Amino acid sequence: MYTINAVCTGNICRSAMAEVILRDTISKRGLSDVIQVKSSGVSSEEHGHDIDRRAKKVLAEHGYNIPTDHFAHKITSQEIEDTDLFLPMTYSHYSRLISILPAAKRENSQIFMYRGFESKPISEPSASIDLIDPWYGTIADFEIAIEQIEASADAIIAFAEIEL
Repeated sequence: MYTINAVCTGNICRSAMAEVILRDTISKRGLSDVIQVKSSGVSSEEHGHDIDRRAKKVLAEHGYNIPTDHFAHKITSQEIEDTDLFLPMTYSHYSRLISILPAAKRENSQIFMYRGFESKPISEPSASIDLIDPWYGTIADFEIAIEQIEASADAIIAFAEIEL
């Protein structure tokens, strides 16, 4: 099973939304038996929490099924071991992720910033392609976040298909 892991700060907004959207994309392409997606954070500050209520609202309004079993958590050593494609949401998440990955995993894994897939996979990380942080904003910021997440979803799954 090819494993994708979307990574943000606390795993209640951006990475959780990306997990829902990528799972939907995988399902629509009939790839659920070969590609799985998970999400995690680089911090344990939201440990145990559900998806943010505003993120749930925007996801539901866009027609996505909201999981009832989301459990926010910091990325685990097992998740690091199992992941083939890491998708940090921002340059800060990218930097933190690189600092905690074992050397062999950094060398043998694909690590792309999530929005690096909007036009083509961009392997060079940059803050210029950070996904918006809606946490301190309004519902409009969550709308922007979902649009940014959706804009890369098909390309991410197409990339994963090639990697299979």
